[in-house]
Amino acid sequence: MIFLTALPLFWIMISASRGGHWSAWMPSSISAFEGTCVSIPCRFDFPDELRPPVVHGVWYFNSPYPKNYPPVVFKSRTQVVHESFQGRSRLLGDLGLRNCTLLLSNLSPELGGKYYFRGDLGGYNQYTFSEHSVLDIIITTHPTSWVPPEVVAGTEVEVSCTVPDCPELHPELSWLGHEGLGEPAVLGRLREDEGTWVQVSLLHFVPTREANGHRLGCQASFPNTTLQFEGYASLDVKYPPVIVDMNSSVEAIEGSNVGLLCGADSNPPPLLTWMRDGTVLREAVAENLFLELEEVTPGEDGVYACLAENAYGQDNRTVGLSVMYAPWKPTVNGTMVAVEGEMVSILCSTQSNPDPILTIFKEKQILATAIYESELQLELLAVTPEDDGEYWCVAENQYGQRATAFNLSVEFAPMILLESHCAAARDTVQCLCVVKANPEPIVAFELPSRNVTVNETEREFVYSERSGLLLTSILTLRGQAQAPPRVICTSRNLYGTKSLELPFQGAHRLMWAKIGPVGAVVAFAILIAIVCYITQTRRKKNVTESPSFSAGDNPPVLFSSDFRISGAPEKYESERRLGSERRLLGLRGEPPELDLSYSHSDLGKRPTKDSYTLTEELAEYAEIRVK
Repeated sequence: MIFLTALPLFWIMISASRGGHWSAWMPSSISAFEGTCVSIPCRFDFPDELRPPVVHGVWYFNSPYPKNYPPVVFKSRTQVVHESFQGRSRLLGDLGLRNCTLLLSNLSPELGGKYYFRGDLGGYNQYTFSEHSVLDIIITTHPTSWVPPEVVAGTEVEVSCTVPDCPELHPELSWLGHEGLGEPAVLGRLREDEGTWVQVSLLHFVPTREANGHRLGCQASFPNTTLQFEGYASLDVKYPPVIVDMNSSVEAIEGSNVGLLCGADSNPPPLLTWMRDGTVLREAVAENLFLELEEVTPGEDGVYACLAENAYGQDNRTVGLSVMYAPWKPTVNGTMVAVEGEMVSILCSTQSNPDPILTIFKEKQILATAIYESELQLELLAVTPEDDGEYWCVAENQYGQRATAFNLSVEFAPMILLESHCAAARDTVQCLCVVKANPEPIVAFELPSRNVTVNETEREFVYSERSGLLLTSILTLRGQAQAPPRVICTSRNLYGTKSLELPFQGAHRLMWAKIGPVGAVVAFAILIAIVCYITQTRRKKNVTESPSFSAGDNPPVLFSSDFRISGAPEKYESERRLGSERRLLGLRGEPPELDLSYSHSDLGKRPTKDSYTLTEELAEYAEIRVK
């Protein structure tokens, strides 16, 4: 574009074009607002050899041929014009300088059409040029606004407002709705490439995304008239995407449905893509994209990314999805078999969201706890047999509880427990040997006096039963109640050997076996007699107090071990032992421990046969009472 100051250059170009043949130049089309004026630039040429003294010219409307009698717009010889152009047409150029520029004013719609110029040099030297200009009368009355085909946010842009220039009424241009865009710069009259004269105003600004769709207007006013025209154009600002709508971090319970939303603002619309770990889950060209996850699992826990892109840039944002779930079944890694005294380390781990409370316990006793941790380590510095057994690792959070049981096996040398002993039962001696060991030991019973060893394989004499770490072996010796032998229990495994001489328990039982049934009957009869004596004495004391009775005297006592029936054969005692005990005492199982005693001074001699008979009668009486 060239400013008004370039006008002399225009005439220099015209002068340089002189010489040659008949020719003319004018714009092929030109426009103007109704009620204003317009100039049609024109120049022409003719052969130099003609050299006319005066140059005349005629402008015709809609036809170049005079024989058709077209309306005369302007005629330099007679100034006679068609009535439609009276007072409206005037020649601005100098025909002698080969300038045929025409001015038309007070334009109305009927003046729109084709305009032809005819050169008249006198005589037959007349020529109508085929070149012509088409005048367009603008009835809509708005300036022409020109916006570049591509307006990019952040890049400076130039917008122009153009109106045809009127030499008589130079229009004034102003911008509408340009606040915040920049200050306009009016550059004055400019000549376009085709030679028409226009008034142009330019507006320079740097658009933002907020300017997209903004209506920008231009107003043309003609001084000293009421003529005013306005025109508007909408800005189509291109800009890269910006994600404006997206979920914050999302928490969901395992098995529920989750929806993730991503919305972006851009021009043109963006390509939205949901991704996770580099995998495309969903994409579409849209302003909003919804990603739906059905029945989420812990495997879908993680970070999801939304990518928005178009030809002008891209944007991306992420959102974290946290799937809440109950702990998984704990796994236990570590030493499950250890030797007594060794250190044991056991690791219990699980997975959950949120992190669980982990607990390791044994027999309802808590051994270790970790709060909001996925791992728990139990360390036993020096294991003992008491550490052997079943353990539980329990993981729990607000969504559930899971547990895993595991066993720790502690291997150690045998230990013979204190409850190991021997005892007589009727004509049998039973020896009990209780051994605690791991692995299972071999148990044997030794009888040193007889140089005999009995082990578990001899099931006729030994019965064994294992319960956990305890092995119980029972040795049964028949016919040994009178003189039980010494018994040594020996237990061994790969970690050691342990021996113990089994103590004989229940000596009172052996005493009863030696006394026999007769001694038991006699002792029981004496007890009844003493009781009766004491009872009768107390009754007499209540009636009258006897002077020969001393309250401090002790009742006569008798030690049953000193009392024995003379002449009673050993066979008789053996046969009646069990029968008398059952009949007389009504025993169920073992006999009670009785302390029957008397004074040797009160009984100076052994009981006679008569006294024995009396004892039997008391025994029978006692038997009746017991029954």
